Amino acid sequence: MKIQPLHDRIVVEPAEKEEKTASGIILPDSAQEKPLRGTVIAVGPGKMLDSGQLAPIGVSNGDTVLYGKYSGTEVSVEGNDLMILRGEDILAVID
Repeated sequence: MKIQPLHDRIVVEPAEKEEKTASGIILPDSAQEKPLRGTVIAVGPGKMLDSGQLAPIGVSNGDTVLYGKYSGTEVSVEGNDLMILRGEDILAVID
């Protein structure tokens, strides 16, 4: 898949929805929450500052990240569901 985000945008493949609780209860589709974790698959060049320089983004391809519940835009590319987020929507990188 070829996708290149612009400016300070990041393309993330969301993790699978939790279908079971930790105790083994199976959740119906209506009770499943939107995942807040995903894997970075593409990163834009960075945000253009007033000085004309690019501010780099603190994540790279392959990083697992946490993002806000209502942040980003959901898109479908070649049958894959993806999220396009701004750099500031990323809350943390998971090691």
